Amino acid sequence: MIKPRLMSVATAVPRHRLSQSDALAHARQIFEERVPAFARLAPVYGNAGVENRYLSVPLDWFASPRNWAEANRIYLQTAEELLADAARQALEQAGVAASDVDTLIVVSSTGIATPSLDARLLRRLGFREDVKRVPLFGLGCAGGVLGLGRAAQFAASGEGETVLLLVVELCSLTFRWSDTGKSNQVATAIFGDGAAAVVLRGGEGEAGTAVSAWGEHTWPDSLDVMGWSVEEDGFGVIFSPRIPEIVRAGMRSEVDRFLARHKLSLSDIDLFACHPGGAKVAAALEEAFDLPEGGLEHSRSVLRDYGNMSAATVFFVLERMRADGIEGRRVLVQALGPGFTAGFALLEG
Repeated sequence: MIKPRLMSVATAVPRHRLSQSDALAHARQIFEERVPAFARLAPVYGNAGVENRYLSVPLDWFASPRNWAEANRIYLQTAEELLADAARQALEQAGVAASDVDTLIVVSSTGIATPSLDARLLRRLGFREDVKRVPLFGLGCAGGVLGLGRAAQFAASGEGETVLLLVVELCSLTFRWSDTGKSNQVATAIFGDGAAAVVLRGGEGEAGTAVSAWGEHTWPDSLDVMGWSVEEDGFGVIFSPRIPEIVRAGMRSEVDRFLARHKLSLSDIDLFACHPGGAKVAAALEEAFDLPEGGLEHSRSVLRDYGNMSAATVFFVLERMRADGIEGRRVLVQALGPGFTAGFALLEG
């Protein structure tokens, strides 16, 4: 099989920066009088492992109810701008022109776009009119890793096959003023906005890190663990409190099976590029992978500086890892998302 190579990783965020202290103060103004249990739920902001994140709109936008149509208009505009920024960076890093891209994959689950975001970017960035477009919706937080696997499959299909994977999630725009439930408080405490772009190319002679394997596992009877419910004012967030326990109980065995299929074990992994989810999930992953508390250093630092940007988050982690150097090291890339599904990819320098 032709080996796909990861040639570049780039990220982008919107300009509105939010500190966690400001997020808590604003949430108190919105919810304290309407949510009797707010005082009991408020510690989630301090315990989330988040210090800052970036939003598509100023903080005041969230002070009053918004409808889905308004939020989605902002999603379309901001998503296109962030994807264009990230794509230009990734293409420049890889030394690839937009016209060289054979397949364009766009992952997003926080807004609706028809025509899809990839179609909206064709003329703006100068992609060929015959580029293969693959929009992926509904993968949630696992979308970055699962998208990387799909991109690697396309890149492995031919010598020199060039794939641009784009991921954008504007999680803050899914905030629902009317939702007084616990999951909405958790989402408000951790969600941020961001985009990422990755260039892959098939070929043994290509430079870059090899994407040597990819896979996924979906747990049975788990549709209620994570996802969206469609409400009149937008997407209602679904977060089960069982997520950390599922990670502790089931993640290690599935990673072991994935690695065993490629004649490897966990001891062969040098670095873990994990989507942290939140502080509790990061701790559960460290336990599952026999890492010390805080061992997912890059994952936790991205969570601290950017929050949970759903599918895009794992590429912020990978970008930081690459800056520190991954040459000659084996990296397990991992994320969890609706389904309830774990995505895996293996990188080898």
